[in-house]
Amino acid sequence: MATSTIFANIVIKDTETAERFVTALEESEKECQLNKESNVKPYPFVRDLDEIRKIVSRRYNKK
Repeated sequence: MATSTIFANIVIKDTETAERFVTALEESEKECQLNKESNVKPYPFVRDLDEIRKIVSRRYNKK
Protein backbone atom coordinates (compact mmCIF):
# COMPACT_ATOMS: atom_id res chain seq x y z
CA MET A 1 0.00 0.00 0.00
CA ALA A 2 1.36 3.39 -0.90
CA THR A 3 1.78 5.74 2.03
CA SER A 4 0.04 8.56 0.17
CA THR A 5 -3.26 6.69 0.42
CA ILE A 6 -3.16 7.00 4.20
CA PHE A 7 -3.86 10.70 3.81
CA ALA A 8 -6.80 10.33 1.43
CA ASN A 9 -10.15 11.79 2.42
CA ILE A 10 -12.77 9.14 3.00
CA VAL A 11 -16.46 9.95 2.60
CA ILE A 12 -18.85 7.46 4.19
CA LYS A 13 -22.51 8.18 3.54
CA ASP A 14 -24.31 5.16 5.01
CA THR A 15 -24.14 2.88 8.04
CA GLU A 16 -23.38 -0.28 6.08
CA THR A 17 -20.29 1.26 4.49
CA ALA A 18 -19.14 2.58 7.85
CA GLU A 19 -19.47 -0.87 9.42
CA ARG A 20 -17.55 -2.52 6.59
CA PHE A 21 -14.82 0.11 6.86
CA VAL A 22 -14.44 -0.40 10.62
CA THR A 23 -14.42 -4.18 10.16
CA ALA A 24 -11.67 -3.88 7.55
CA LEU A 25 -9.60 -1.70 9.89
CA GLU A 26 -10.04 -4.18 12.74
CA GLU A 27 -9.04 -7.14 10.55
CA SER A 28 -6.00 -5.25 9.31
CA GLU A 29 -4.96 -4.52 12.89
CA LYS A 30 -5.32 -8.21 13.82
CA GLU A 31 -3.16 -9.26 10.87
CA CYS A 32 -0.56 -6.66 11.80
CA GLN A 33 -0.36 -8.00 15.37
CA LEU A 34 0.08 -11.56 14.12
CA ASN A 35 2.86 -10.48 11.77
CA LYS A 36 4.66 -8.58 14.52
CA GLU A 37 4.69 -11.65 16.76
CA SER A 38 6.07 -13.93 14.04
CA ASN A 39 8.67 -11.50 12.64
CA VAL A 40 11.24 -11.59 15.42
CA LYS A 41 14.48 -10.17 14.13
CA PRO A 42 17.50 -12.31 15.03
CA TYR A 43 19.90 -9.36 15.02
CA PRO A 44 19.65 -6.02 16.83
CA PHE A 45 19.72 -2.78 14.87
CA VAL A 46 23.22 -1.25 15.20
CA ARG A 47 23.80 2.50 14.92
CA ASP A 48 27.13 2.87 16.68
CA LEU A 49 29.85 3.40 14.05
CA ASP A 50 32.52 1.63 16.10
CA GLU A 51 30.29 -1.41 16.50
CA ILE A 52 29.58 -1.44 12.75
CA ARG A 53 33.32 -1.30 12.04
CA LYS A 54 33.87 -4.29 14.34
CA ILE A 55 31.19 -6.31 12.59
CA VAL A 56 32.49 -5.48 9.13
CA SER A 57 36.12 -6.11 10.07
CA ARG A 58 35.21 -9.57 11.45
CA ARG A 59 33.61 -10.38 8.14
CA TYR A 60 36.74 -9.53 6.13
CA ASN A 61 39.32 -10.83 8.63
CA LYS A 62 38.07 -14.44 8.63
CA LYS A 63 40.82 -15.50 6.19
